[in-house]
Amino acid sequence: MVLAGGTTPLAIYARLAAMPDLDWSRWHLFCGDERGVAANDSARNSLTIEHILLAQQPSAAAHWYPIRAEIGIEMAATEYAALIQPRLPFDLVLLGMGEDGHTASLFPNQPISSGLVIPVYQAPKPPPARVSLTPPALAATHNLLIIITGANKAEALARWQQGADLPIARVAALHQQSIVLCDHAAAVALN
Repeated sequence: MVLAGGTTPLAIYARLAAMPDLDWSRWHLFCGDERGVAANDSARNSLTIEHILLAQQPSAAAHWYPIRAEIGIEMAATEYAALIQPRLPFDLVLLGMGEDGHTASLFPNQPISSGLVIPVYQAPKPPPARVSLTPPALAATHNLLIIITGANKAEALARWQQGADLPIARVAALHQQSIVLCDHAAAVALN
């Protein structure tokens, strides 16, 4: 399973952590992206996941594969690509969408180079240095689940529906059967 960063999936992680009958020895957990900050920086997606999910289910840590962005984003991208390549396709990729239509650390009007994992140098949201799985890597899954919540995402969701070239649209277009779940606030502008 590839886990999403940001705030949208936090409730999902808390619910997973509270499920008593999951056999965590069978789960392998990956990150869709990571921020290029120190390993102990509270802005890291991996720390949030560790505090919410792994703190409650320590046995899941045996198969937890965070992106080591602290070693430098280029080296981390190369290392993570080698880690995930033999594990494709994933069983599940969980994605959110930002208010500008970004997903993982793939932002509108930013170049996306080829490969499975890329360094991101000039993200428009801080921090500018990041590591991200690419659309082909995120779409290499049996199940693609996109969760969109909040009124601040309504405009981007409507633009996606109208065919705008957004990063989330690029990922979804590569997967034959994406599942998109949105709350009422995000879906208010849809036709």
